[in-house]
Amino acid sequence: MRTIDANLITAEVKRMVIEANYFLPKDVMEALKEAREKDDWKLSQDILDKIIANAEIANNEQVPMCQDTGMVVAFVKIGQEVVIENGFIEDAINEGVRQGYEEGFLRKSVVGDPLNRVNTKDNTPAVVHYEVVPGDKLTIMVAAKGFGSENMSRLAMLKPSDGLEGVKKFILETVELAGPNPCPPIVVGVGIGGTFDKVSLLAKKALMRELDSYNENPFYADLEKEMLEKINALGIGPQGFGGKTTALKVNIEYFPTHIAGLPVAVNINCHATRHKEVTL
Repeated sequence: MRTIDANLITAEVKRMVIEANYFLPKDVMEALKEAREKDDWKLSQDILDKIIANAEIANNEQVPMCQDTGMVVAFVKIGQEVVIENGFIEDAINEGVRQGYEEGFLRKSVVGDPLNRVNTKDNTPAVVHYEVVPGDKLTIMVAAKGFGSENMSRLAMLKPSDGLEGVKKFILETVELAGPNPCPPIVVGVGIGGTFDKVSLLAKKALMRELDSYNENPFYADLEKEMLEKINALGIGPQGFGGKTTALKVNIEYFPTHIAGLPVAVNINCHATRHKEVTL
C-alpha cells in the first residue's frame, strides 16, 4: 500500500486550475497556428490571429485567457493500492478548486442549486469522475469547462438501424445548430455506445485527448478525420464569420452497448480546451 497526503492533492489541484486558465495547451496553440496557415479567408485569418495573440497575452501576463473560467471537471484514476491520509479525496479536490479560483483571480461561476441560482462564491463543487485502476499511483486531470460551449452539447439515443450515417448526421447537426455560440474554432468530443450516462462521459473524455492524437481503432480514427473535414466544410468559421476553420479536431471514444441501442453524445468545447494533469 502507498499513502498520499490529502494536502498534496489540494496543492496540485490549486496549481492546475490556475495554470489551465492561464496557459493554452501546446497542442492547441499548434493547431491554431496550423489552421491560420491553411485558412485563406481574410476575416478568418484576422480572427485566428487575435485568438493566438490573446493566448500569448494570457501566458505572458499570467491572466485568464477567457472571462468564463469554467466549472471544474476532474477525472481521477486511483490505484487500488493507494490510501489517502489526512482527509477525504473529494474534499481535498474541492479545497484545491476553492483556493485556486480565489488566489488565481478566476471568476466563480457555480451556483449551488440549478433553480434557486445562488452562487457558491468559490466555484465549488467540482464534478468528479473516479476510476479505480491497478497500481499505487494517483492521476488527476482537471478541466475548466466553459458553458458557452457546454450548452451547445447534445445527446441522442439513436436506433441501431440509424447506423453510421445516423451518427454522422447527428454530429454535423449538432455543430450546425451550435453555429457561432460556442466561440469556434471548436473541439468536438464524441461518445458512441454504452448507456445514457456512459455516452456523455465518453464525449467529455474525448475532449481531454491531445489534438494531435487519433483513436487507436483505425475505423474510428478515419471517422474522426472524415467528420473534421465535413464540419469545416460547413463554413461557420472562427467566431462564426466564415472560413475553413470551424473545428480544430474531432475526437471520438466508443464503448460496447446494448443490442437495442445506439447512444451518441457530442460535447463541444471552444478552442480553449483547458486541462492539466498530474500523477502522484
